[in-house]
Amino acid sequence: MDRFSAMECYVRVVDTGSFSAAARQLGIGQPAVSKTIKQLEDTLGVKLLVRSTRGLATTEAGQSYYERVKRVMEDADEADLAARGAGTSLTGRLRICAAVTFARIHLIPHLQPFLDAHPDLELDIVLDDRNIDLVQEGIDIALRMGELPSSSLTARLIARSQRLVMGTPAYFARAGVPASPADLAMHQAIIYRKGGSGSGNAWTFRQTTSTVEVTAKGRIYISAAEGIRAAVLADMGLTLAPAWMFAPELAEGRVQAVLIDWALPPIDLWAVFPTGRVATAKARLFASFVEGLLAKNAVTIPVGNKS
Repeated sequence: MDRFSAMECYVRVVDTGSFSAAARQLGIGQPAVSKTIKQLEDTLGVKLLVRSTRGLATTEAGQSYYERVKRVMEDADEADLAARGAGTSLTGRLRICAAVTFARIHLIPHLQPFLDAHPDLELDIVLDDRNIDLVQEGIDIALRMGELPSSSLTARLIARSQRLVMGTPAYFARAGVPASPADLAMHQAIIYRKGGSGSGNAWTFRQTTSTVEVTAKGRIYISAAEGIRAAVLADMGLTLAPAWMFAPELAEGRVQAVLIDWALPPIDLWAVFPTGRVATAKARLFASFVEGLLAKNAVTIPVGNKS
């Protein structure tokens, strides 16, 4: 048994969740995959996989082995890349996590150049607005916005976006255009309620040496960016959001920003890597690609690299 090939086979089985899918990826028959896994378990003297009603699942030992073996394979990829040179095309799989709306507008439609540059690379994109466990979900790189929940995370700041008060021309024609933060008391706000909390209605404006805090009022609280977009585009009220959330509509004039002479705290975009692991070459290059992509976007403020 070729030990490295067996480890690769095992990682493919866990990643895909089945022997047949792993066999298709490896270009071999399913019986060969089953035999390899059995030989690996016999060599290690432990059970790695069990069948459940939901398909294959790792045992506790199997999960621990998977995480370590995957790291070994990533290190081998790093060594190969370093030996061949930085300009070499990437191969294998890159598992990415990003917020739904951000990915739909700013990431997925612009991936083709990255795919063209790396024809043997497969992207596995998980769209989730939650801060999921990167190690448990097998994520190589996550794109997260705002303050990071833990200082122990390995992260790189790649972009910064303005926050703006925005609404549609139809809404402002009906409700009037606010001339100052105090005027927001007379408006219906679409309020972002993250994680079920009501903190999304505290808006802080700054102008030179002045700071004004406003408690936005509205009848609609929404926990996801897609819902905020839908309510605003339906002329139901104004909202405070990152400029990237309405970038296409701002460019087209379907949404307009108000109170632009007042500054609001910007929001940061981070490339986050699994804790306790060195970021792979694939993850680092993808972070650089996203950074360059967003630098071309007028509603995003590029920033210097920082870990």
